[in-house]
Amino acid sequence: MRLLKLVPDNTNVDFLRWRGIAITISILLMAASIALLAVKGLNFGVDFAGGQMIRVSFSQPPSLDDLRARVGAIGLGDPSIQEFGSPREVSIRMPLPEGGEEGANAAASKVRAAIVQQYPDARIDAVETVSGKVSGELVEAGALALLLAMIGIAIYIWIRFEWQFGVGALFSLFHDVTITLGIFALTQLEFDLNVVAALLTLIGYSLNDTIVIYDRIRENLRKYRKMDITSLLNLSMNETLSRTVATNLAMLLALGSLMILGPDVIHSFTVALLISVIVGTYSTIYVAAPWLIWLKVNSNSFLPTESGKGERVPRRNEGFET
Repeated sequence: MRLLKLVPDNTNVDFLRWRGIAITISILLMAASIALLAVKGLNFGVDFAGGQMIRVSFSQPPSLDDLRARVGAIGLGDPSIQEFGSPREVSIRMPLPEGGEEGANAAASKVRAAIVQQYPDARIDAVETVSGKVSGELVEAGALALLLAMIGIAIYIWIRFEWQFGVGALFSLFHDVTITLGIFALTQLEFDLNVVAALLTLIGYSLNDTIVIYDRIRENLRKYRKMDITSLLNLSMNETLSRTVATNLAMLLALGSLMILGPDVIHSFTVALLISVIVGTYSTIYVAAPWLIWLKVNSNSFLPTESGKGERVPRRNEGFET
């Protein structure tokens, strides 16, 4: 029985032919993402913004304007009401009520009483309450986790390969995280701890793809010392293309199923992962790899020894042999 081949053998795609256009697009997208974060900001969930979120289900899609008026008339503060996954489910976010747990339960009861007057079949699915102090600590911890993960990964690649590889990987990860945050700012999808977990997963997933290609580049630098660096990078990416396509296709199928069939509570997490697969694969080819050309990586950093085992020899100042 013949195995299914998603990519033909001996592919010869000139990926780096469009590297100038690709990096220009990447810079523009990053600039747009930063602008969106500065102007619109992220739609922080209760985890980060603090306050109380009440999820309510209806048998028929309710009028959001009517709900906003009814809940606002209770006197607990100005509510923020949005659809939550489907038109029949909404999230009601309100300022943090006084009185701790008892106050939160009383506020939820008042919200339900105000809603059932017009929608008798309404059902409260969940009530989440986070204090302002805790939410501030979560913001700091989430940002620190992302920063330390990116720096730690860059240091690892620097030690494992060469400093040029570490810089390329760090810029690629910064590119992925920035664009993902920009998409969340544009769409105003809820940004909560699940999304931070997805971003950390994005860093690991993008790193895995980058290291596979970097390792093949290092092998080819030892093997083809007289090959032009651009041709060598194209060769390395073509040699790993089958693995890249198979891995990403499997991820897209799994995440697509979660988008359609998964629960609403992980909707933002799934969206963030879906974006990460697409953006991470793009950045590995058009961000991480071209950096090696601009930073002038060369084969002399990976010269084979007399034993032929290919240990590193630190001769960084010599160029490519032609």
